[in-house]
Amino acid sequence: MNKLSKTEIFWKSYLSTLSEVDQMNTSAYVVSQFANTPEAATSVGILVRDGVKTTTSTLLWGLEHIGEPLPKVGMIELIVDGNGDPLCITELIEVEIKPFNAVDEQFAFEYGEGDRTLAFWLSDNWDFLSHECVEIGREPNKTMPIVFQRFRVLYPKNNAH
Repeated sequence: MNKLSKTEIFWKSYLSTLSEVDQMNTSAYVVSQFANTPEAATSVGILVRDGVKTTTSTLLWGLEHIGEPLPKVGMIELIVDGNGDPLCITELIEVEIKPFNAVDEQFAFEYGEGDRTLAFWLSDNWDFLSHECVEIGREPNKTMPIVFQRFRVLYPKNNAH
């Protein structure tokens, strides 16, 4: 079974949980993966699937550099692990562009990684985003524009939360 068929089967399984009306209104999704290595994609994807991680962030300059549009509220993503196997389906519920240094403790906690503190978020993201800035010819700074995003897991439902 190839990866495409696994995601299609997973998507159809999700659709089968919806009413006919909701199925007709839910046709588009994007296959996405967190992190930049297969191992990290799997571990972070599991945090998302399990409801631990409900926020993420992206460097606005990075999106502009590759010509990718801003994420939009209502966007549906099928999250895959480092092997491309489906983990969960999420819906983007909030998008806000703010300076890097405007992140707060609640967002950092909901980021779900490391020890879930603001100090961890600042350090981890500074390292990652600074490297990205250098790659695209931008100078990292504390007020660089970040796309802060909140999402919720639609499928599978996690009964533990």
